[in-house]
Amino acid sequence: MPSAPPCLLHTAAVTARQLREVLRCIINAGHWATADPPVQVVADAGHDGPRLTHLLRDLPAQIVVRTRSERVFFHPVPDSYRVGPTGSQPPRHSTRFTLADPDTWHKTDSNSKHVTRRHGTTRSRAWHRLHPRIWRRSAWSDHQGQLPIVEGTLIRLGVQQLPSGGTPKPVWL
Repeated sequence: MPSAPPCLLHTAAVTARQLREVLRCIINAGHWATADPPVQVVADAGHDGPRLTHLLRDLPAQIVVRTRSERVFFHPVPDSYRVGPTGSQPPRHSTRFTLADPDTWHKTDSNSKHVTRRHGTTRSRAWHRLHPRIWRRSAWSDHQGQLPIVEGTLIRLGVQQLPSGGTPKPVWL
């Protein structure tokens, strides 16, 4: 397999370094304390949310990244999973959660609806403890050891109408 261009290999690392410096300045300036909620870092779909989460896991940050609607995530392997008599490794991923296929979505962990003047009924739904399959390429190509399972919460935001009259599409975070 061809290796990723160097610019792709380092984008997440450079972004994480910059965010680490900003967070360090926020903490040193006294704008964040241990009892405070995590600092929310919001990024667009061009950023690798799981990689940023992993690289910043030691800081009080909550990473929120817009996710493309063709992505696939996985449920965690149940704690009750038992290794077979051959002693094989347990699987790292359980059932699929495909953003573009509502048949793969299980019951939401959080669900809310609101009626607004501009967008009609808005709805947010969330599913906890989902994770992407991580491959040893692009941002993860230099990762040492076994690739991690980076769990998070998927949020789907939807609106009934757009002020422009266009067709609304859901937003995944």
